[in-house]
Amino acid sequence: MLSDEQWAELEPLIEACRPHAKVPSPHLRRTIEAILWRHQNGAKWRSLPAEFGPWWMAAQTFIRWARFGVWERLLALVQERGVRLGMVFLDGTNIRAHQKAAGASRKGDLRKSETAVKRLADLVAAMAPRPA
Repeated sequence: MLSDEQWAELEPLIEACRPHAKVPSPHLRRTIEAILWRHQNGAKWRSLPAEFGPWWMAAQTFIRWARFGVWERLLALVQERGVRLGMVFLDGTNIRAHQKAAGASRKGDLRKSETAVKRLADLVAAMAPRPA
């Protein structure tokens, strides 16, 4: 999903933002690609293709980083580098919600992080080389 050039540009930013673990992840690129794929396609975590490794690893990383605010910091760093992200519009005229869904945020709400990852996924798509 990510070209080597894209990964070379994103990896130092990810390393600057992510929480430092005792043991560095040998599959960081694969996990980031899985998270970006999932948010570009709107699929469920369990629907990740096998080439991205275990689905629970990507889901666990996304949730953990969302709670630590990693995605927001990463998006801010990417934007500081001058990369402009496109806008996405959603027509919500036909979205149904449960009558008790009044919009109160839950403990550990992940909505801001999901938005940040979707913008990063759009950035990755914009960075892809285009045919002449």
